[in-house]
Amino acid sequence: MTRKEQKEMRQKQIMFKALELFVTKGFAETKISDIAEELGISVGLLFHYYESKEKLYLELVKMGVEGTKNSEKLPFDEPLQYFGGVLENLLAAASEQPWVCMMFVLMAQAQRPGIPEEIRQLALTVDQIRFSAGLIEQGQKLGTIREGDPLALSNAFWCSVQGIMEYHAAVPEMPLPEPEWILDILRRKD
Repeated sequence: MTRKEQKEMRQKQIMFKALELFVTKGFAETKISDIAEELGISVGLLFHYYESKEKLYLELVKMGVEGTKNSEKLPFDEPLQYFGGVLENLLAAASEQPWVCMMFVLMAQAQRPGIPEEIRQLALTVDQIRFSAGLIEQGQKLGTIREGDPLALSNAFWCSVQGIMEYHAAVPEMPLPEPEWILDILRRKD
């Protein structure tokens, strides 16, 4: 393994352990020494990779923002297909990579007061509910998505996803639902 690969591997280890601790203990209660201790490394070595707890948290939030942007770029012919694709990708990733669920928790926490304002403002740029409301409206015009307030439908859909991810982060042995079950929140019934 090259030195560069070792450095990248260590950065990932730090980020994933920090994610776990930020989610379980909260930003304010997590100390940089807690992260270092969990990893069995010195605080000095951790500071070599991330100069502060805030910078480490910021990197995690940036990762969450990028993940959201990537899902918004999924190709689709019809809005319901987009939501189905997002659900399939999310639930498959959640079943294989526990950090995916933790990222949902972290991004929700990062939008609350008490987080450094620069980080909070970045987290607030993620607004899947409003983005999805436009797609829902398109699907309603096509007749594939049920009638109703697009913003309220989007809220119901994303709050269901958020709740599932949060619960799965806390109880990983809980089976995940089928994507179709959640998609039925939006699907037009004839």
